[in-house]
Amino acid sequence: MDITIIAVALGVGMLAALATGIWVAVALFAVALAAIVLLVSVPAGTVLATTVWGASNSWDLTALPMFIWMGEILFRSRLSEDMFAGLAPWMRNLPGRLLHVNILGCGIFAAVSGSSAATTATIGKMSLPELKKRGYDERLAIGTLAGSGTLGLLIPPSIILIVYGAATEQSIARLFIAGVLPGAMLCVLFMGYVALWSVMNRSKMPPKEPPVPLMERIMATRRLFPILLLIVGVVGSIYAGLAAPTEAAAVGVLLSLLLSWLSGTLTRKTFIEALMGATRTSCMIAFILAGAAFMTVAMGFTGIPRELASWIGSLGLTPFELLAALTIFFVVLGCFLDGISVVVLTTSVILPMVEQAGLDLIWFGIYLVIVVEMSQITPPVGFNLFVLQAMTGHNIFKVARMALPFFLLMVVAVIIVTIFPEVALWLPNNMMAH
Repeated sequence: MDITIIAVALGVGMLAALATGIWVAVALFAVALAAIVLLVSVPAGTVLATTVWGASNSWDLTALPMFIWMGEILFRSRLSEDMFAGLAPWMRNLPGRLLHVNILGCGIFAAVSGSSAATTATIGKMSLPELKKRGYDERLAIGTLAGSGTLGLLIPPSIILIVYGAATEQSIARLFIAGVLPGAMLCVLFMGYVALWSVMNRSKMPPKEPPVPLMERIMATRRLFPILLLIVGVVGSIYAGLAAPTEAAAVGVLLSLLLSWLSGTLTRKTFIEALMGATRTSCMIAFILAGAAFMTVAMGFTGIPRELASWIGSLGLTPFELLAALTIFFVVLGCFLDGISVVVLTTSVILPMVEQAGLDLIWFGIYLVIVVEMSQITPPVGFNLFVLQAMTGHNIFKVARMALPFFLLMVVAVIIVTIFPEVALWLPNNMMAH
């Protein structure tokens, strides 16, 4: 049978399975199993068993439930309150004032959460009522939260980077370090936009509040020390080469339990809730990864990735043209699937093209995560939009319009990272050299 017909049939089958509303992992298993049984003369049961075991029996994936558990513990602590109280006094004199707390708060929480939805929900619950009470523009307040919440996908420890690293057999430590500078760059872009907007729309900004004395600001900053200690303990140990991501994740869980206990929020109830939340999320991701691994093997047997890579190669696209096409493809796909599903669904097909184009796979992981971040604030399945819709009561498309400037800033970030790949590669290259 012609390879094109096979590819189209499998693609339609996958879309039809997803349209029924069944779990993404089940759809992956079903389509992959159908491809092997109908098109390839190999024992499907043996391939399924060995592939699922191989995908699950990975030491690198041990970091996944640990980082998720760490985020769940901190989600139930007073961390967001401490961050707001510690950051707010220093933001009062900047153009945009307390709106910057949304951006910096999300950036800091992203460095200990690893989850976009958890970052958006945690910071939003604290900041949105406070900003509304003080008279800040609601559209910009929600927009900054929607855009900055996606930093949980990029700034380490990122759950989606662990998934990408496991799927592509890349170093998770290198991926984590590669996400630091692009994450900081996005924070600067967001804060620059807020500052420019506030200067051009002074009438929409609330009156200035009385200045906070220097000693009072310094005293408030002490509330940031626990979270900074946690970031240094997790990310610093990886960068210094003292711990692998899995070991750093264990350190992070212990430190987050200690912080929660010291703040008085660690109870039997919150401990069990955090543990069960982490278990559910980890099982869901592990199930999807197993299905994706089986799909990758099935695609390998059918020869679709190889033929697709050859076809792309025959078009003579430059790396920039290939990336432009992939960006559109990922954003459209992200309109209907969550970020992790986008990564695991496309890895087996996309990587041969990426390798043929001579693109660095660590760099490509960062590029892919920024594009997936963009899809988190595009309707109809933008997870951050769902979170903010539930918090504010606004229509999801209205929330998406508020987030549009930050979507465009992410497009700028993709362009910068593409033209200057060292933004993503400088830190990991120097880390490995050290």
